[in-house]
Amino acid sequence: MRNAEKGFTLIELMITVAIVAILAAIAYPSYQEYVRRARRAEAQNLLNDAAARQERYRAQNGSYITAANDMGKLKLPNEAKSENGYYQLSVSSVAGDGGYTLTAGRLGAQQSDSKCGNFTLDAKGTKDMAAGTPGTRETCWR
Repeated sequence: MRNAEKGFTLIELMITVAIVAILAAIAYPSYQEYVRRARRAEAQNLLNDAAARQERYRAQNGSYITAANDMGKLKLPNEAKSENGYYQLSVSSVAGDGGYTLTAGRLGAQQSDSKCGNFTLDAKGTKDMAAGTPGTRETCWR
């Protein structure tokens, strides 16, 4: 009586590795895009929070904060960064109407996002993308 060999052959192992590699090649880019989209929501939350704090500051002091060195007066939870540090908040004044424009600039790993760039939100509530960065309001602000 002959002993039956147990285990996998090299061909079976190679086929399994090839199948796993194909599945990973399909799934990984989708996962990366999902992570980038989640980080974009972080930028939008930062801008919305800062805009609400701007309105509160204006109600108490009569004007908006329009200088970067005054950002501390808004008392944002993470200073001028988003919750996980993927976006940096900046503010600029709008000439003529006393308003402001908030910009969430990409930091770290989020700089590789080629679909959506830096987000902006102004005193009138206009949501847009910063000039010179990829993406449109329709595709990035959801």
